[in-house]
Amino acid sequence: MRTLRKDAQRNRDLLVAAARRRYAARGLDVPLEDIAKEAGVSIGTLYNRFPTRGELIEAALACKVANAVELAEKASTMADPWEGFAWFIEHCCELQAADRAYNELCARALPDTPEIDRLKARGHELVLRIVGNAKESGQLRADFEEGDFAFVVWSTTTIINATAATAPDAWRRHLAFLLDGLRADAAHPLPGKALEPDEVAEAMRTLGG
Repeated sequence: MRTLRKDAQRNRDLLVAAARRRYAARGLDVPLEDIAKEAGVSIGTLYNRFPTRGELIEAALACKVANAVELAEKASTMADPWEGFAWFIEHCCELQAADRAYNELCARALPDTPEIDRLKARGHELVLRIVGNAKESGQLRADFEEGDFAFVVWSTTTIINATAATAPDAWRRHLAFLLDGLRADAAHPLPGKALEPDEVAEAMRTLGG
C-alpha cells in the first residue's frame, strides 16, 4: 500500500473515526454524506479515499470482527467446552449490544469487504470447533447444527435492535432461555432440519439487501 500524504492520511483517519461513530449509533446504512459532514470533509474526498461503501465499512469495522475472532480463539481452548460455548455467545452478544453496526454486520454479508470476509471465515472455523467441543463433551444437544448457530445470532440481533432504547440488557434474558434449551439434558426432538451453509449464506445476502 502506498504511503499517503499527511493531509490525505489525516482525512482518511477522520473519515474512519466518523464512520465508526455513526455506524455504531445508526447502523450500516447511515448516509455517506452524514459521515463526510461529521469528518469535516467533502463527499468527494470520502469517495476518493473509499470508492465504495464496503471499503469504508471494512476500514471502520474490521477491528471489531477481529475482536470477535480473538474471543472465539479463547473460547475454543477453554477447559470446559460448555463454558467456552456459552462464554463465547455471551461476549459476542455484548459486542453486538454495544455497537449497532457490528450487530448488523453479524447477520449480513456485504460486498467489497475482503478482510472482514477473511476474518468471518476464520471465526466460522472456530465456531465449528467450539460447537464440536461442546457436543463431544455431551453438554450441548447432539442435534445442534452449524445452521442453528445462525438462529442464535439472528434472534439476538433482532432483540438487541428492538430493545436498545428501552431495555438494553433484555437480550441477556433471551440468551439465558436459549442456552437452557441448548443443553443436552433439556433436549426434545426438533421439527424440520437445520439450515445448510448455502441457505445461511443466502439469508445473509437477503438481509444485506
